Amino acid sequence: MPEIKLNTINPIELSPGYTARFVHTEHMTFSFLDVKAGSASAEHSHPQEQVAMLTEGEFELTIEGTPVRFGPGSVIVIPSNVRHSGLAITDCKLMDVFTPVREDFRALSKK
Repeated sequence: MPEIKLNTINPIELSPGYTARFVHTEHMTFSFLDVKAGSASAEHSHPQEQVAMLTEGEFELTIEGTPVRFGPGSVIVIPSNVRHSGLAITDCKLMDVFTPVREDFRALSKK
């Protein structure tokens, strides 16, 4: 796979305050998120496993009703079909990895 420069990927607003750039491989989706302080994601689940890593800021994931605050260098694993939501405590940068590919995100990337 060739080198990919994130700043050349058009950002997509997933919901208010959540902007993502996506990289897709055959089996994975990488989501590079910029999240504004105070922005929340609605509770949801998906069949993909998700690994979330915060690179800047402070973020709170609520996983099956249990809130977990984390900061840079922390990694959270969300199993397949587990309900979760998120809240940016500060402006944040996150990287989420999904396997298998998030076809809904791949479709957004093609628009």
